[in-house]
Amino acid sequence: MDLEQRVAELERRLDALESADPAVRVPSGGDFWALEGLKEQLAQVAGGGVLFTGVVRLPNEERYEWQYELLTEQLLDTDWSEAAEVFAALGHSLRLRLLREILGGRRTATELAGLDDVGTSGQIYHHLRQLTAAGWLRQAGRGRYEIPAGRVVPLLVALATARPA
Repeated sequence: MDLEQRVAELERRLDALESADPAVRVPSGGDFWALEGLKEQLAQVAGGGVLFTGVVRLPNEERYEWQYELLTEQLLDTDWSEAAEVFAALGHSLRLRLLREILGGRRTATELAGLDDVGTSGQIYHHLRQLTAAGWLRQAGRGRYEIPAGRVVPLLVALATARPA
């Protein structure tokens, strides 16, 4: 493993540690254990809040634990137009495929270019740049890409919200 790969791996591990919640709650019964816990925590907050969390183990054995909570008031008082670029980056089927492949372990532009039906290397780099600019990817060395640890669970949550109810 060369120095760039070692540094990228150390950065990924540090990012995962910094974004992980050390007190991961395990379901203790009931279908809405997370909701009940949130309701208890926000009992004195008039507008309520939103919580999403996850414990993810990828096929390559990388593991991510993540939790995010915001008060409803905080969400409603922000400029939603600022989120447009972040969502727009996910609005292309090839970009979603690239993200899935990167989560699955294909991390270099060369590996991604070897996939069927992904276009030219120029097209791939165009999509990688858009995903990077929106924060869904970061460069982890020369031609290597990874999804920041703090974006793995949010990406999966975004995909889950796109599924039919």
